[in-house]
Amino acid sequence: LLLVMPVVFGLHDLATDGNLTRIGNNLVAGVSNGAIWALIALGYTLVYGILQLINCAHGDVFALSGLVASTVLLNVLDVQRADGILVVGGGVLLTLVVCMAFFAITNATIERIAYKPLRHSPRLAPLITAVGVSFIVQNVALAIYGVDFESGSDLLSKDPAFTIAGISYDWNKLIVLFIVVPLLVVLTWFVAATRQGKAMRATAQDREAAAMMGIDVNRTISVTFMLAGSLAAAGGLLFLLEFNMRYDTGFELGLIAFTAAVVGGIGNLTGAVLGALLIGFIQAFNEGLTWMTPGSDWTRSIVFGILIAVLVFRPEGLLGERTPEGA
Repeated sequence: LLLVMPVVFGLHDLATDGNLTRIGNNLVAGVSNGAIWALIALGYTLVYGILQLINCAHGDVFALSGLVASTVLLNVLDVQRADGILVVGGGVLLTLVVCMAFFAITNATIERIAYKPLRHSPRLAPLITAVGVSFIVQNVALAIYGVDFESGSDLLSKDPAFTIAGISYDWNKLIVLFIVVPLLVVLTWFVAATRQGKAMRATAQDREAAAMMGIDVNRTISVTFMLAGSLAAAGGLLFLLEFNMRYDTGFELGLIAFTAAVVGGIGNLTGAVLGALLIGFIQAFNEGLTWMTPGSDWTRSIVFGILIAVLVFRPEGLLGERTPEGA
């Protein structure tokens, strides 16, 4: 169905408008949104792959990181669009580095305080703790930033970077890919080729056996949470540059990213990215097309309906593997 939808919409646009501009622009929006969801979804799937824990606080860490990014970028660095592309670009990159480092440490601290003492407890205990941590992080954001929205969407140009056959790719959306794609490449290299990445994969496969082979499991889990926190911070900054956000933004977007991770196969890095892109396309089609789509008011219902359908009919996701526990 997901593969047929663009073809059907494209044929309809050709019949009515004589071009594919509308669906092309929605595909561009879907890629940009999906790239941001992918960063958040990867955080869920990394932690689940290691601990089989649904880290409910991850979405709230994402929201808090975006708010902190607004402070660093707009207040501390005082970056404005009039400063020029080099100053804005340098400010964004510096903010990215600072926030990724800060929330890597923050997320590892959360793991050390809240989750590590429950490492050998029944699985329900850390899950309930994760819900509690979610509320704590959300209320910290509320106490610091209040209920007002923060946004950096005026910093980036919305002018077309290039146009092909009437389909424009704006600078603000292109910059998202300039940041996300290298992060995904580095993450893939780290997990696949480095010593610590191999330790992560071994721990995910069998924690006890990995410990017997000399792998420092506690350190590996901490590194995993650091990676998840840094990815959440990158997603928070990019979301800030595209949209408005406030203290409770992470609840809804966390659920959307979690849906993306489940659709792709939670615990599977490639699946998380694939699921995020699919969710991004579905969201863009529903909100940007006018033919046979219910509109933006139904976006949440559609996304969470997909989550329920996947859990019922294919709980392992598109690229995940069915396990005896999930069978």
